[in-house]
Amino acid sequence: MKILIATDAWRPQVNGVVRCLEAVVEELKKRGHEVLVVSPLNFRSFPYPLYKEVRFSILPKRKMKRILEDFSPDRVHISTEGPIGLAARSLCKKQGLEFTSAYHTHFPQYLKQHLGIPEFVTWKYMKWFHSVSLKTLASSETTAQMLKAHGISKAVAWTRGIDRRVFLPRENSEFQNMERPILLHVGRVSQEKNIDAFLKLNVSGTKVVVGDGPIREKLEKQFPNAVFLGWRFGEELAKAYSGADVLVFPSRSDTFGMVMIESLACGTPIAAFPVCGPVDIVENGVNGEMNEDLSIAIRNALSVSREKCLESSQKWSWEKAAMMLINTQA
Repeated sequence: MKILIATDAWRPQVNGVVRCLEAVVEELKKRGHEVLVVSPLNFRSFPYPLYKEVRFSILPKRKMKRILEDFSPDRVHISTEGPIGLAARSLCKKQGLEFTSAYHTHFPQYLKQHLGIPEFVTWKYMKWFHSVSLKTLASSETTAQMLKAHGISKAVAWTRGIDRRVFLPRENSEFQNMERPILLHVGRVSQEKNIDAFLKLNVSGTKVVVGDGPIREKLEKQFPNAVFLGWRFGEELAKAYSGADVLVFPSRSDTFGMVMIESLACGTPIAAFPVCGPVDIVENGVNGEMNEDLSIAIRNALSVSREKCLESSQKWSWEKAAMMLINTQA
């Protein structure tokens, strides 16, 4: 089967959307499918001022039309609502091609926070964009229900997975001379991740941040006692998860949070707010703790069994995610 995935988020970006697509593409190819990813790499583009690695494609519709005609896909999946997604949506609708779409990012909240755009304006666009797709694949059941409440009636939960060749308990000597407990944050160091809510906590131990982004320098100056390691990938990232005592996930705006299930696969529990993302992953007392007081969540998560964390990660599968992408269009 020939599958075309249109996305505004792709390498060299480092985020959950890209990691999800990379894993799904790998699974599809393993099963003999031919997959074409159409991304900003296919077009002239310019960087988004706030995040230089995020690029907006310039007038992609004409070239997208040629790509669709040349590839002649059996399935089309539109992963994002940006210029590439918009071009693919328009062409598929015009040519009578059915497609699925996805909702990865809380753009209504994000655009209000960064650009001051009222949420109802972005929700109106989201409802319009997803209205003609067969299904809108949401990153969690909570997100799917939220989309339905905003009029996106064909939203369904789309599972996520873990690369179990990489994310498993590993030895880590890097943290051995740091004060315990090791409280880890992994992800993009940007405003919407709410990292300062974690770093300003008055709790014992060492706060470690893995990742990079536009506010890293600011946070390093503001919180000199925190350890900033930059990006880690593959086994080095798994070692960071494994060496931590708790993964702290302070975001209130993520639709899922793949770092949480990767952490669980390495045996490390989660501390988070009880919001979209964590509520679909964290079971209090089983694999972590959710609490509006993040310091209490950390304290309770420290007593959770690492074996139970490992057990709770078993339900996440990239194979299921890949099959769902195909089956929703069958």
